[in-house]
Amino acid sequence: MDDSIQAIHTGLQAIVGSDQIFTGTATDRWSRDWTGQFEGMPLAVVRPGTCEEVAAILRLAGQYNVPVVPIAGNTGLNGGAYGAGSILVSIERMNRIREIRSDARVAVVEAGVIVAALDSAVGQYGLTFPLTFGAAGSAMIGGVLSTNAGGANVLRYGNVRDLCLGLEVVLPDGRVLDLMTALKKDNSGFDLRDLIIGAEGQLGIIIAAILKLHPRPVFHATALVALEDLREAPALLNAFQDASGNAVTAYEFMSRSYVAGYEKLVPTARRFFENFYPAVLLVELATVRNEELGELLETVLGDAMERGVVADAVIAQSDMQRQEMWSLREAAAELAFRKHPVIDTDIAVPVDCVAEYLERIPELGPVST
Repeated sequence: MDDSIQAIHTGLQAIVGSDQIFTGTATDRWSRDWTGQFEGMPLAVVRPGTCEEVAAILRLAGQYNVPVVPIAGNTGLNGGAYGAGSILVSIERMNRIREIRSDARVAVVEAGVIVAALDSAVGQYGLTFPLTFGAAGSAMIGGVLSTNAGGANVLRYGNVRDLCLGLEVVLPDGRVLDLMTALKKDNSGFDLRDLIIGAEGQLGIIIAAILKLHPRPVFHATALVALEDLREAPALLNAFQDASGNAVTAYEFMSRSYVAGYEKLVPTARRFFENFYPAVLLVELATVRNEELGELLETVLGDAMERGVVADAVIAQSDMQRQEMWSLREAAAELAFRKHPVIDTDIAVPVDCVAEYLERIPELGPVST
């Protein structure tokens, strides 16, 4: 070990203690991602417990010109936490929910809080943190803010940027940027908060956040809807929104090849349709009050079937069936990474351009959707 590396390790020990520093094979759970595509030995993994410790780590790294990569739940699929030769700063010890202010419908949390744990904690107040996706049980707040995660409820609640009011951030030189305001209206100067959200840690390490909470939906109506032509999907979405007063929380598309792949992956899973249709939509409506959502869903689908827009549909008759429908949708990452080679990406296009986009993808080569 050369003198500079020894000095870095000595400095890290002085900041966090030797029991919070990991090197060599002890870094395996941080240095390998879920996909298996990104693996690299870091100089060290460090687990600070306070904002001051993070700031000291960044000052030390800057002194020796060593790169720093923050890592949260390590649930990403594109190598954002790859840190060969760097100091990996794990935020997992900074996992306190500092405050839940139910009247203001905000929560003050540290970056290491797990998404699902926050949602569970605010549930006792009849509230929800409505960021929903397959890795919510292990993804952390700092990670989802750094990637501006969307999730399955983005249609109703927006990306996580729309759910964040304030941030506490340690800048690369160790200074602390305090943007921890709970103001819903803040028209003062540049919006540094939104600049940092989605920056993948390049502008600093998120330490804490003030997050918006919403009333927790109590009633759900969920269906799988089969279409022969995906071009019908935007108008059908508008019909659901108009009939329900914008109560649609999820509107997820799955292709014929996706559904077929899922049935091969999980041969014991319920098969909802006899045929494989070009497009299957997962539709979910949710409200705080009972608005007879099931009847509303049936009415809109019945009308669409009479007009030939919908080829077939299945409405969940129990919470178990609802979970089975969601299991189909949430298998996306597992299905994608069974293929080799694979390039995983997250592409966004306007709603009314999705069908055209999917038609043009094959021009680029063999692609699975």
